[in-house]
Amino acid sequence: MSFEKLIRIPEDRIGVLIGKSGQTKSKIEQTCYVKLEINSDTGEILISGLGKIADIQPFKAMEIVMAIGRGFSPETAMRLLKGENALHVIDLREFVGKSSAQVERIKGRIIGEGGKARTNMENLSGTKITVYGRTVAIIGSPTQLKLAVNAISSLSDGSMHGSVYNKLETARRKDKLEKLRLWENQDVF
Repeated sequence: MSFEKLIRIPEDRIGVLIGKSGQTKSKIEQTCYVKLEINSDTGEILISGLGKIADIQPFKAMEIVMAIGRGFSPETAMRLLKGENALHVIDLREFVGKSSAQVERIKGRIIGEGGKARTNMENLSGTKITVYGRTVAIIGSPTQLKLAVNAISSLSDGSMHGSVYNKLETARRKDKLEKLRLWENQDVF
């Protein structure tokens, strides 16, 4: 039995997934041991695993394709192969319902003037964030994802940007202190 998964991404992201002369598609296929069958008309991608079913690589390929579909560059999406990095997608309609005007308002709060808010959240949480359509997608480690999701949730619920940044800075300081304590408690010869 082998891995097969059909997913759909926006048609305007198909070109990014394929890449110049098919380079991005080939890189995903070679790195993750999968075959990507792309239907440019519908945006459907069939991901077929070429290795053993126990391999995690086809699942990572699925995450990479979904990340590209949610607006990440291929280079950023490939970060999913490093460490414990994962993709988390938030549907903004969870916060404001189906009102497109409210979704746009929340997107504006998350992006900020000139992209400042998004950049600040990325820097403070150590994640990569993209806002595309009605979704916000985040790439990072589980701890980083939790920080970024909490920050985005707070902004979506109406919290002030400054208080969200303060929470992120506090969490970052706490994390650094914990790492220092780990090093202090090690016996080094």
